[in-house]
Amino acid sequence: MTDRIRQVTMEDLDRVTEVEALCFPPAEAADRQTFEERIRRFPDSFFVAEKDGQIIGFINGAVTEERTIRDEMFADSSLHDPLGSYQSIFGLDVVPEWQHQGIAGELMTHMIREAGEKGRKGLILTCKERLLGFYERFGYRNLGVSASVHGGAVWYDMILELR
Repeated sequence: MTDRIRQVTMEDLDRVTEVEALCFPPAEAADRQTFEERIRRFPDSFFVAEKDGQIIGFINGAVTEERTIRDEMFADSSLHDPLGSYQSIFGLDVVPEWQHQGIAGELMTHMIREAGEKGRKGLILTCKERLLGFYERFGYRNLGVSASVHGGAVWYDMILELR
């Protein structure tokens, strides 16, 4: 259980980068420069979870008109469209010692609520096969194997339609 979930600030940059490195292999992890650009471009869809004043997880993603995530979106924050219909999820990270305690669920629920309040049609993400069931619990639907080859992994496109 988190103490709070709040919008990211530039002061969080180092810790967010550190958490990402703990959660993803180097080929898949976003770097400091990428996070700096994301915080600058879409802070209103980038949230951190705190426990005892420490960031223990986060969720972030650009907004788009597209119904699936393209690999270019991960690196090019200028593809963010604040008026887009779909909230993407680029990363849902929880530091290993806090995993399996509901933190990822809290972050996802927060992002879904925010997307709904902003009038988005839905949320989109890519995930590995082992996480399909986790996202399906929130109402995401599996669209099949993604065209994404991010980090050399096999990904699945998921969509949650809000309206």
